[in-house]
Amino acid sequence: MREATIKRDTSETRISLTLNLDGKGTAEVRSGCGFLDHMLSLFARHAMMDLKLECQGDTCVDYHHTTEDIGICLGRAVKEALGGAVGIKRYGSAIIPMDETLILCALDISGRAGFYPALNIASEKVGDFDTELGEEFFAAFVREAGITLHLRQAAGANAHHILEGCFKAFARALREAVSRDERNPDTVPSTKGVIG
Repeated sequence: MREATIKRDTSETRISLTLNLDGKGTAEVRSGCGFLDHMLSLFARHAMMDLKLECQGDTCVDYHHTTEDIGICLGRAVKEALGGAVGIKRYGSAIIPMDETLILCALDISGRAGFYPALNIASEKVGDFDTELGEEFFAAFVREAGITLHLRQAAGANAHHILEGCFKAFARALREAVSRDERNPDTVPSTKGVIG
């Protein structure tokens, strides 16, 4: 089973996260931030991964540490659950419309972390969530997972729609990339013979 449990305990956050790459899209998420719970729940649904998350963070300060550390834990969980990445498709992409917003996402499970966003979010907040934290989440995720991630905003004005489009596109692309390649079930998808 491609599953991992990650625990992180710092002076800023205490996190327990379990991820099943081959799930049904269920989410039991308690991050301490309603908007982030919404994003992580729709991520699980569209990635078709089961996600359990409990986070106690210093939300009395803001949601920065909570958001970044959850990104760290999710990235670690994906990397651990993939093991040596044998038999996966490796690449994934998605184009997601969210009302007036259009988001493009492409990613490579390369072993090389890189985050290349092209987003233009005019609003600084969605509710009490700082919109800049969306990029912090993805940057933390790719550092830990060893994934190259491109996110592009082709259209859009509503901050909620832009961030939701990003999480959905990311979920769909990751779902494709971690899926099993029936034509090469016993092969690492790299001419090097290893990912990294």
